[in-house]
Amino acid sequence: MSHISTLLESLRGRLVVSCQAQPGEPLHGPDHMTAMALSAVAGGAAGIRCESPTDIRAIRAATRLPLIGLWKQGREGVYITPTLEAALAVADAGADIVALDATGRARPDGRTIRDTIAELAARGIPVMADVATLGEGVLAAAAGASVVSTTLAGYTPETRHAASPDLELVAALSRELPIPVFAEGRISTPAQLSGAFAAGAWSVVVGGAITRPAVITASFVAALPPTAVAGFGDQLEAVAHG
Repeated sequence: MSHISTLLESLRGRLVVSCQAQPGEPLHGPDHMTAMALSAVAGGAAGIRCESPTDIRAIRAATRLPLIGLWKQGREGVYITPTLEAALAVADAGADIVALDATGRARPDGRTIRDTIAELAARGIPVMADVATLGEGVLAAAAGASVVSTTLAGYTPETRHAASPDLELVAALSRELPIPVFAEGRISTPAQLSGAFAAGAWSVVVGGAITRPAVITASFVAALPPTAVAGFGDQLEAVAHG
């Protein structure tokens, strides 16, 4: 069994936790993200998805569990590991699998997604293709991706406004592809995780529902009675002005 086959088998039927924080967020930085990753591992996560060479190196130094690495550059269009150079930097930082946007949108370096995946595969770098549609998943698998993930379903112009995990896409990809399909995107409850596995997912990636305290807090605040929320706003205003 090859290294990547062994690695993927270790993730089969298991949870991967996405540990990411963007600039400006209180938990941004390798120390915080390493602590978050180790907390996820302590809770039973089988792997970690993490962002930027800096965080990847720090987390790799702290755990030998599989790391799915990416590098977000920009905030619009193709920004998840958008270039071959970014993908190589992610691999060099210690990621076992490089995740990248594998939608059909134009890439900043002018390469096609087929060429990018093929180039990485030729170098022995396993690729997780983040897709939004069945067609994109089929193309990525044919190009040599090791894994396809539904990460971008609901986040592209053609699929936007989805409020829940796209389990239909998980099922369709699982039926059509000869490689593992990971479910990711808006999975926020254990019941949705179970639904993703029932749809055929090899593994499930959960991020914000576990690792973004501000988002989790906001979901609880949204359930408060309107008068309580108004009072909380007044409290924050008072704190802000000393």
